[in-house]
Amino acid sequence: MHAIDTNVLVRLITRDHPRQTSAAESFVAKGAWVPLLALAEAVWVLDSVYELSPADQAKGIEMLLRHQQLSIQDGETVAAALALFRDKPSLGFSDCLMLEIARKAGHTPLGTFDRNLGKVPGAMRL
Repeated sequence: MHAIDTNVLVRLITRDHPRQTSAAESFVAKGAWVPLLALAEAVWVLDSVYELSPADQAKGIEMLLRHQQLSIQDGETVAAALALFRDKPSLGFSDCLMLEIARKAGHTPLGTFDRNLGKVPGAMRL
C-alpha cells in the first residue's frame, strides 16, 4: 500500500486544484496509508492557509476516516481525537490528537501549559 503526504490530503479535502485533485484520486484509488503526521499537518493547513472553521476541518477529517481507499494510521485514536475536537474545537485538532495518542499509549496525564487543554481529562496544566 502506498503512503500519502500532507499535500495529497489537502487536495482530497479541498478539491481546489483540478489537476492535482485528479492525480491524488488516481494515486489513492488502489489504497493508500495516511500517517498521523500528514493528517495533523493537513488540518493545520486547512486552518491556517484555507481558514476553514473547526466544523469544516472536522468534516474533512471525517471524510478521510470514511474514505474507502484510505487507511488512517491508528484510525480509532483519530476518531477519538475528532470526537474531542468536535466537543472542544478551541483546543485545535493537533492538541486533541496528541492527548488521544498519549491516552492510548497509557502516558497520561499529558503535561501542558495550555489553559484549555489542561482542563480536559487526561491532561494536566503545569
